[in-house]
Amino acid sequence: MKIKELKSGTDIRGVASDICGNKVNLTDDVLVRLSNAYAIWISKYTGVPVHKLKIAVGNDSRITSESISITVISTLAQAGITVYDCGLSSTPAMFMTMVDTKIHGAIQITASHHPCDRNGLKFFTRDSGISGEQLDEIISISESNRAPVSAPGGIVEFDYMRTYCARLRKMICDGLGKKESDLPLKGYKIVVDAGNGAGGFYANDVLKPLGADIEGSRYLEPDGMFPNHIPNPENKEAMESICEAVITSGADLGIIFDTDVDRAGCVDSSGKEINRNRLVALASMLALEGHEGGTIVTDSVTSDGLKEFIETNLGGVHYRYKRGYRNVIDKAIELCNQGIDCPLAIETSGHAAFKENYFLDDGAYLVTKIVIMLASGVDINRALESMKMPAESVEKRFEILDENFRDYGMYVLDELKKFAEENENLTLADDNREGIRAYNSDGWFLLRLSVHDPIMPLNIESNSVGGCDKLAKILKPFLAKFDKLNTSSL
Repeated sequence: MKIKELKSGTDIRGVASDICGNKVNLTDDVLVRLSNAYAIWISKYTGVPVHKLKIAVGNDSRITSESISITVISTLAQAGITVYDCGLSSTPAMFMTMVDTKIHGAIQITASHHPCDRNGLKFFTRDSGISGEQLDEIISISESNRAPVSAPGGIVEFDYMRTYCARLRKMICDGLGKKESDLPLKGYKIVVDAGNGAGGFYANDVLKPLGADIEGSRYLEPDGMFPNHIPNPENKEAMESICEAVITSGADLGIIFDTDVDRAGCVDSSGKEINRNRLVALASMLALEGHEGGTIVTDSVTSDGLKEFIETNLGGVHYRYKRGYRNVIDKAIELCNQGIDCPLAIETSGHAAFKENYFLDDGAYLVTKIVIMLASGVDINRALESMKMPAESVEKRFEILDENFRDYGMYVLDELKKFAEENENLTLADDNREGIRAYNSDGWFLLRLSVHDPIMPLNIESNSVGGCDKLAKILKPFLAKFDKLNTSSL
């Protein structure tokens, strides 16, 4: 197996344990090669000799994270690098190590919301997480098995999460015009569901010291087997868990994180989810304060009700782009460089990156802004009342059976565009930046090609009950023509 097969967008991901019966491909040899390759690459990127580099390494709560951390840290140290061992950390915190210190690079060991036998590596520069093209460069170095000249390095234990939590507490205090000793969150009940990932710190080290009542919080202790539910705000069982926690404890707000805390979701005091389009809407409210007329970049599957809310209710501009959090963030940065005020890039999965926070997708930063909103007296339950929600929404996923799946998927999309143009019941969207989005009198559909996999997801939304079926019936005979597209779920 080649290391490039472990590439997943801008991350390395693979099977790190055989606990589920899968063959391990994220082996020690792969980890050593990638660690050495990153050292060579970041040295070139920064202009700092390898033996003078300082690199921070952290990990989430997965069952293999500590052992992988040991391998990565020892490999870097053997190359003469001073390695800052951050232990259990959130992914955003690893980027922030470079903001608060003179560290040159950072690595987070995580596989986000994937099953417990998986793990991976996220690489950072002082500018951001690396791009897909930069990861290709690192992989190319790793596959040539190059290594820095061996030299004595050092390992420094670095509890950066203490500094990171203090930063979030200060953010709340500053936002409310109070000091920590004032206990600015006293009188508020806020529960957190960390899903046994790395996010338990937010309840214990951010909310509780500021006076919040966190009783009723769930699964704060790290456990890489994820025995209660997958730590993932998009997971139905996980969202049901935090909704139940809010209702049973009578909380003012519920917060849920993914495993490494770069994503989050919320629940209002009535137990209603603030997730996907509703989370994008709430984040947009926050981002557009002081940025009147600003542009909010989202992924392609966002609803028409959200677009209307951003543009009509908030006075902003909604820019639909592609799926993939790096795609959304990179587009926002590009627009800013063009002189367009773009204060937020956010994907419906919960990746939210504020311009004011280095365009870093940080779930804890997002929910901290929401906590400030709550403690400022804003009725979060009512803040989103005016946003129109669809009567129905469905997603179907069609497997592409052709070996050249990307070419075949693009062929399907080209034909769908012609079909929509010729069908008197359909109107093509004017912002098709990914896949084909089209409307009928009561709703819309979007067919696109998955960012990484041989899959074509189909999203349908309707403003009336039964409307999704009507759109599906329009599409079914068209899609049936493609013998290498498995549309049986339709």
